[in-house]
Amino acid sequence: MQRKRFVGYVALVMVVMAVGSPAAMAQDPIHKVGRGVTNFLTCWIEIPKNFLLGTQEENPVLGAGWGLVKGGGLAVTRAVVGAYEAVSFMVPYPKDYASPYEGLELPDYAWE
Repeated sequence: MQRKRFVGYVALVMVVMAVGSPAAMAQDPIHKVGRGVTNFLTCWIEIPKNFLLGTQEENPVLGAGWGLVKGGGLAVTRAVVGAYEAVSFMVPYPKDYASPYEGLELPDYAWE
């Protein structure tokens, strides 16, 4: 019985933190979890996207190789940050913080 009560209190505290302080959040939890799940599931788009961008450089062969390496790294980065956002969606960002992708100089979604 005590365990159920404890879980209930923890859930109540999480709801109050999420709903009770909207002024402190840069984005709402629904946007954060949606972006996190979307980026986790579509992180693979970075590989063909960067491969294509690499073939458009001066030396297409080297550009394609570098595009695969860069795309693979960005795919892993996007998957890790997306998983973090999906798991921690109830924890608000600081007020003036727009996106974790901003610091990485990445768009919010892989197709942008």
